[in-house]
Amino acid sequence: MSLKTSASSFISKIEVFRVPPRWLFVRIETADGFVGWGESTLEGHTEAIEGAFADLAQRFLGWDADGIEDIWQTAYRARFYRGGPVLMSALSGLDIALWDIKGKKLGVPVWQLLGGKVRDRVRVYGWIGGDHPSAVREAARERKEQGFTAVKMNATEALAWLDSPELLKGTVERVREVRALGMDVGVDFHGRVHKGMARQLAKLLEGEGVLFIEEPLLPTQPSEFADLGRLVSTPIAAGERLYSRHEFRPYFEGHALDVAQPDVSHCGGISELARIASMAETYDVALAPHCPLGPIALAACIAVGVSKLNYFIQEMSWQMHYNSDDADLFTYLADPSVFAVKDGYVTTPGGPGLGIVINEELVRTRAKEHSQVGVEAWRNPIWRGEDGSIREW
Repeated sequence: MSLKTSASSFISKIEVFRVPPRWLFVRIETADGFVGWGESTLEGHTEAIEGAFADLAQRFLGWDADGIEDIWQTAYRARFYRGGPVLMSALSGLDIALWDIKGKKLGVPVWQLLGGKVRDRVRVYGWIGGDHPSAVREAARERKEQGFTAVKMNATEALAWLDSPELLKGTVERVREVRALGMDVGVDFHGRVHKGMARQLAKLLEGEGVLFIEEPLLPTQPSEFADLGRLVSTPIAAGERLYSRHEFRPYFEGHALDVAQPDVSHCGGISELARIASMAETYDVALAPHCPLGPIALAACIAVGVSKLNYFIQEMSWQMHYNSDDADLFTYLADPSVFAVKDGYVTTPGGPGLGIVINEELVRTRAKEHSQVGVEAWRNPIWRGEDGSIREW
């Protein structure tokens, strides 16, 4: 049982909802009638998170929802084995929902609970190009018409450990097409590019004015990240596959990052995202939360982003290649205008909690359809090279 106060709101129900396109929403209800929403999406591992939540529900029913830190530390530390994508993603959704409840209970936005705003709006970027980057000029033009001033695209398709340098030239051409429209562009290597090729591609892009290069190497290589940072002047970004401040530590101490990209649905929720942001500031590292996910995760990222001075841009999944017309960023929102893009920015939501209203009826309907026997959860593709060997996706 968590620590009690005279105003405790005890957790009476914890539910998870598997909804298309590939998201896992969390709903927590208290005995005194407050409801909070979280998001524990771990792309390609939905069933593992559902299993983790069976344990979390058993452990935290009856606990005080106001005790966010006590619940976070208990969930993280009390079972001896800790960390990693599954346990941290489950904890993330729980934590986000608890912050949503606290804000609603007190009648204030989450960002107010984090110390208040340091900005009135957040810069955002949209995706172009998909897993197989092509036709980026027209896609970037569409994003510009939607109000974006920045986009992100994948750098390459699958590459061998060492491959022909000819395969890298198209990346530079696509960047130039986007930059010619007056758009800023981040280039996501997606961990697909191993060291020998990554050094070449980073050097090719250095003079092209890209906003950042993302995951130029696999996240298991902090020393090699630092080596790459000494080779090029382009800002280096990573963090979606780092699951706590402890995993960011070698990157910060090794001067390996210019932009930290923790994912609020993977790194421990709002509580840990805020801690990582403050830690990043100590090393003069910018914050750009990773979020190719749903509206709850986006709202949580923005709540932290408006309260942290080193925040600089936010990923937004609207109409990205994993989504569909009937399962997109705005689908489950009662009021999609809360995330309206204007001049490259989204205005800070001002409602209590996360500042969004979830269409619960639609969530329950789609979750029931999506959880039927024979309906498989989303899986990322598996790529193999011409020789049959596995390639990084």
